[in-house]
Amino acid sequence: MKYYIETYGCQMNKAESAALENLFRAKGWSPGPADEADLVLINTCSVRITAEDRAWGRIAHYAARKRVRPFTLAVTGCMAERLRKELKSAQPAIDYVIGNFQKQAFEELADAIGAGARPENVPDVPETPVFSFASDHGTPGDFRSFVPIMHGCDNFCSYCIVPYVRGREVSRSPGDILAEIERLEDSGIREITLLGQNVNSYRWRDGPGDPLDFPGLLRRISARLSERGRGGIRWIRFLSSHPKDLSDEALDAMAADERYCRHIHLCVQHGSDRILAAMNRRYTAEAYLALVDRIRSRMPDVTLSTDILIGFPGETEEDVEATLELMRKVGYSYSFMYHFNPREGTPAARMDNKVPDRVKKVRLARVIALQKQLTRVRMEERLGSTVEVLVESVSRKRKTELLGRTAGDMMVVFPGNPENVGSFARVLLESIQGNTFRAKEVP
Repeated sequence: MKYYIETYGCQMNKAESAALENLFRAKGWSPGPADEADLVLINTCSVRITAEDRAWGRIAHYAARKRVRPFTLAVTGCMAERLRKELKSAQPAIDYVIGNFQKQAFEELADAIGAGARPENVPDVPETPVFSFASDHGTPGDFRSFVPIMHGCDNFCSYCIVPYVRGREVSRSPGDILAEIERLEDSGIREITLLGQNVNSYRWRDGPGDPLDFPGLLRRISARLSERGRGGIRWIRFLSSHPKDLSDEALDAMAADERYCRHIHLCVQHGSDRILAAMNRRYTAEAYLALVDRIRSRMPDVTLSTDILIGFPGETEEDVEATLELMRKVGYSYSFMYHFNPREGTPAARMDNKVPDRVKKVRLARVIALQKQLTRVRMEERLGSTVEVLVESVSRKRKTELLGRTAGDMMVVFPGNPENVGSFARVLLESIQGNTFRAKEVP
C-alpha cells in the first residue's frame, strides 16, 4: 500500500503530517507519488481564505483523478475541522473528513484501506474531548525535527480562526516531550523546534506542587541534553511566541544555554495601540518594545522576526504610521506581512469600517518596502563576521554550493561538498545577494 500526503499551512501541520507518515510506515505502507497512491491525504489550513481556496482547488484536482483510477481521498487539518459537513456535500469524491480531534482515526483507516474496505464500511470515529498528541514527529534520515509541546489557543484574537479549529490550550506531558527528544537525538537529529500555537503558555501539572511552565520546560530540556552529553542536538528553536506570555524567566533560561538559537519570532501584528486593542492582543506597543529591550539586554546578538497584519477594520493612516515606526525601532530581520481577510466565525469578520482592498494593498506595499530596507541593514551589520550554519541542502542554482541557515535564521550560500548536508559549518559572511548571504567556509 502507498500513501501520498500534501501539507499546507503552519509548522504544526507539518509536524502532524510527519507523525502520520510514521504511523503509515509502521503499518507497512510506503510513500509514493500521487498517481500511484492508494490513499491521498490533504492536510489543510484555515488561517486565511487563500489557504482554503487552494485546498478546494487540490480537492477538485484529485476528485477528477478519481474518475481515471480508484483511490481513497481524505481531508484533514483545520479546514476539515471547520467545514466538516460542507466538504463532503460540496465534493462527494472525498471519502473521509478527519478533524483535528479525530487523528486516532488514521490507525483504523490505514487498517481498513489495507484490508480493502469501502469507505461506507469504515465507522466514523468520534472526536476526543482533549487533543491527542502523537508520540513521534521525526522523519527518518532527516537532521531537523518539530516537537509539539502544546496545542490550541486561549487568546481569541478577534481576527483569528485558530481557537475555533484547534480548540483550547492543552500541554503535552514533559515526560513524553523528553522521551521524543531523546529518540530524535539518537536518530541523528541536530536541530529541534518546540511547537505550539502559543508555545510559551505551556503549563503542565502532575501531582501536588507548582505546575511546570515554559521556562521550567526549557531548563528541563537543557538539563536532560546535558546529562546525556551526546552533543547531537546542538540547536533548539521554538514557535510561536505571544508577546504577553514571553516571560523574563523564559528569556533567562534561553540565555543560559547556547543550544537555544538566538532568534525569536515575536508576532506583533500591529504598532497601533488602538488596533492592538481591537485585535484583542492584550499588550501595547510600549509594552512590546520594552519586551524587545529585555530580550536584547540578555542576548545582544539575537535576531527578531514578526507577523504584521495591515488593513484591520477601522485602521487609519496614523495607525499605519505607528506600525512603521515600531518596525523601525525594533529593526526586524524579516517579517511575514499580509493584509486583513475576514474569517467567517471570528469577531473581526463582523466589524464595521472595513478598509477597502485597494487601500490595504497600498498600505501593505509600504510595510513591505520598509521591511526590505530593515532586512538589508540587519544583514549589512553582520558582513565580515564568522558564524556557524546548519547545512540544509545543495543550492538549487549551483550544485557546487550549499545552502545553510544561521542560528539567527538567516540563509547563507557557500561553496561546499554535498556530503556535508545535515552537518554544521563555520563560514565567513562576505556579501549579500537578495535576502541571502554569500560566504566561504573557514576553519
